[in-house]
Amino acid sequence: MNRSNRPRRALTSSALGLVLAVLATASPAVAAAPVAVTPGAVTPGALAPGVTYREFTRDTAGGTVPGHLVEVDLRNPLVAVDLLTAGAVAARAPISQQANGRRAVAAVNGDFFNISNTQAGVEVTGSAVGPAIAGRDDLKAAVPNGQRFGPGLPPGTSTSDVLGVGVDRRGRLARVDLRGTVSAGRDRFAVTGFNQYALPVNGLGVFDRDWGTVSRKRPTCGTDTDRAAACSTDTYEVSVRHGRVTAVGTEPGTGAIARDTVVLVGREQGADTLRQLEIGERVRVDYDLVPDARVPFTFAVGGFPILRDGAPLAGLDARTAAIRTAAGVSADGRRLYLVAVDGAGPGLTILDLALTLHDLGAASAVNLDGGGSSTLVTRTVADPAVEVRNHPSGGAERPVPNGIGVFSRLG
Repeated sequence: MNRSNRPRRALTSSALGLVLAVLATASPAVAAAPVAVTPGAVTPGALAPGVTYREFTRDTAGGTVPGHLVEVDLRNPLVAVDLLTAGAVAARAPISQQANGRRAVAAVNGDFFNISNTQAGVEVTGSAVGPAIAGRDDLKAAVPNGQRFGPGLPPGTSTSDVLGVGVDRRGRLARVDLRGTVSAGRDRFAVTGFNQYALPVNGLGVFDRDWGTVSRKRPTCGTDTDRAAACSTDTYEVSVRHGRVTAVGTEPGTGAIARDTVVLVGREQGADTLRQLEIGERVRVDYDLVPDARVPFTFAVGGFPILRDGAPLAGLDARTAAIRTAAGVSADGRRLYLVAVDGAGPGLTILDLALTLHDLGAASAVNLDGGGSSTLVTRTVADPAVEVRNHPSGGAERPVPNGIGVFSRLG
């Protein structure tokens, strides 16, 4: 969706050792057997029409790994899926809180995020690594590959990779890139960042009200290849309201951004570009997230692909076991699989995670944030609040920036 200095909508939302052992959950309303869910009726084993929860185990060289699965039938008209957020791009909250705030019947945590800084005195943003789209609204673009958090990227993947559901109600993998310009008179300048915690070197980024109140200093720190590098000493910031420059400054600022305002932050050559703009000058700012898929996304979350067209990607880590979260879709895009590995077990390697998603029914899948972030929550439509189904490895839920939420029209 294109943005041009105008108000934005408010934030809404195999054999291979796999043994599907469907167990009774803590809620007596969820039965212990797999079922076929049909529209219009909550059947045994279902959280809601088209949404089921089950537990499973997978035997690996490191031991038996317990896991949790929510399976969503995207063909069901009573089901919807959207991105959950903590209320702003640069904000965090436990996934149970995010789910309850939107009345989701199930959710998992989402993308990796800016969890720490090496730059002294610079505020940690909590912002996610990759692109984010919620309710067809573009929230943010991807940071440079060298600025990401999380395991190493498999060959051929990048921070711009996402999993999402399109307006056609089909899930798919895609790559989402930023396209944008700042126009002043006859001059045109490229926008290289949008509500992200790290701008490319020499970059020019747009920040709008969805960013939140956190300082915009961190986006000017590090380099494209070194997240820990010092902050740039050559920065500039310009505020644009109703298409005119209203303020300028040499340092990135902080605080809420008004609905009718965008803030431009530049570093190095980007800073030089912004110094050309004067208070009162008319400026047009356009920015848009552009997926390589033909169908627009209703929602999309960043994550690196581990399974594509039914096969694990080459180069996946087969040695390091960890607690992990993943999301996958069936070959026809009609079923969504949300998986959290339980923190009480030994964890899975990324290759084992890909094989697990495949055996559960996915043809394509992404790895999401794991470790202490891994959280899967559910409730039935009759329950007032979600329960955490896995054992978080840190002993309690970690606040995270976003997640995948599943919703029912029945409540």
